[in-house]
Amino acid sequence: MKEGRKGQLEELAERLGATEVSIDLLNTALTHTSYANENPAEGLESNQRLEFLGDAVLGMVVGDYLYRAYPDYPEGELTRQRALVVCAASLVEAARRLELGRYLQLGRGEEQGGGRERASLLADAFEAVVGAIYLSLGWEEVYERVIGYLQFALDSDSGRRVDYKTRLQEMIQRQTGQGVSYRVLQEHGPDHCKQFLVGVYFSGRELGRGEGGSKKEAEQKAARLAIEKIDSQPGLVSFHS
Repeated sequence: MKEGRKGQLEELAERLGATEVSIDLLNTALTHTSYANENPAEGLESNQRLEFLGDAVLGMVVGDYLYRAYPDYPEGELTRQRALVVCAASLVEAARRLELGRYLQLGRGEEQGGGRERASLLADAFEAVVGAIYLSLGWEEVYERVIGYLQFALDSDSGRRVDYKTRLQEMIQRQTGQGVSYRVLQEHGPDHCKQFLVGVYFSGRELGRGEGGSKKEAEQKAARLAIEKIDSQPGLVSFHS
């Protein structure tokens, strides 16, 4: 490996917070098939095998995290959340935040075709880098780093990732066998920029209120507050409510 390339990868290792990662594995993780095929004399393996491994590691890390973070989620919801966190868009965003495109080794055609910014290549490279970190440093180290790289997706609470309405409904049904209802309490603002205030109710009791630019957004916020209230006040809802 040329010294210039080694220096680049050592710089990336610092960016990854994984200075002990194998530089050779990191190089493989960032070598596209097109480059390996065009430069056979270098004897390089493409990142495809590491991509396969990294995909499996990502699923396990995120699955473990969600299982521990959301003890009330049923299997179906955990599966849905994991799919949202490890979707291509999240992996591409993580790769761009780490600037992986700068370090890719691409064949001439891929280079000229803008491969460094191509979403599919960036997602594959991110998975391969995760595979390289896992092989180099082991489970605990890769777990910590993957959670850090994907924290922006894990923390998303816009209602796209965490469905608070579904979670609240499942909590109430599990504890009481009943459901909840939502009521629009107030609408204000011009038609093109309306704001809605929504309350969520159980057995006539208000559990939370939320405000948003749509009824759906306001309901999600109300449900989130209701969950927090139920969690902080054991016995708030029961079969006798």
